[in-house]
Amino acid sequence: MQIKDMAHRLQITPRAIRYYEEKGLIRPQKADESGYRQFSEEDLWRLQTIITLREVGMPIEDIRELLEQMDQGQGSLLHYLELQRSFMYDRWVELSKVIETTEAMIERVRTDQVIAPASLYELAEANKRLRQTRGDWVDRWNFNQIADVYDELVTREQDGYNKHERYDEVLDTVVAAAKPKPGETGLDAGTGTGNLAGRLVRFGAKMSGFDQSLEMLRQCRRKHPEVDTKLGTFFAFPFLENRFDFVASSYAFHHLTDDQKLLALAECRRVLKPRGRFIIADLMFVDQEHRRTHLKELESAGEYRTIEKMENECFADRSRMLAELADLGFQTDVRQITTYVHLITARLK
Repeated sequence: MQIKDMAHRLQITPRAIRYYEEKGLIRPQKADESGYRQFSEEDLWRLQTIITLREVGMPIEDIRELLEQMDQGQGSLLHYLELQRSFMYDRWVELSKVIETTEAMIERVRTDQVIAPASLYELAEANKRLRQTRGDWVDRWNFNQIADVYDELVTREQDGYNKHERYDEVLDTVVAAAKPKPGETGLDAGTGTGNLAGRLVRFGAKMSGFDQSLEMLRQCRRKHPEVDTKLGTFFAFPFLENRFDFVASSYAFHHLTDDQKLLALAECRRVLKPRGRFIIADLMFVDQEHRRTHLKELESAGEYRTIEKMENECFADRSRMLAELADLGFQTDVRQITTYVHLITARLK
């Protein structure tokens, strides 16, 4: 294959492929005197791996190191296949959104008979914004680097602002709200080191979990080998539709922007069975007015360091979360647990 063929199959630009070549991540063969790059099926799989790792936040240098390990036979086939699975789920979810947009266009044309191009353009732009929202996530928290010490960090006593205040109590509250029954299937969305999933397993639930961090997943597998873990993102849960009796999440959504949270909620809805339930405990404000009032109080008290720390997190607008869950067909209940953590319990009607 030439570079244009690779770009078409992977739905990326030739410029992106050249970038990865410049960084030494791929080394296509040159074709005799023509000088054109020639790509093999092995190059295709390698590029898929690179794209997958970039989408889950891995830096270029870390990708290069991982690929070198795999080239030296130090990487496992299982790990490689897991990366491919994450890539395929991501593309599948994205394609499903494109299909929905196309169906909406067809229905609009059928209904209106004659339709203004601007109307179709509006649908296409909405789909484009959706792709951009999914692609804008960046790991600003260095989860791969802190995985070994994460459990210590979340339970460490802190003065002033502490987003993990009463951490164990919060997780126990999520478990109580989930009401897991023996034999039920549950998903821990953004499982991290598996602290929530491990608690739910003790109640007899068959737990799965996903995370974008390879190192976090390694810690989870070490601590809780009974949990089925997968590499994945909040924008493409690596599971099929109608799979789980409940989805639970703790301290993960605050790493997503408001728009990204809505995409993640739609994914929760997609993987839940009929009458399924969703339970989340995370950093939230009741609404934007609550946020403004609280930050103003902190500023008046001279708590500038606390404000700086809080601005590094994406606190949820609880009112927007509840509205979106209602649109998705959930009935909800909500309460505040700590200074910043709120609990939302939702069930499909």
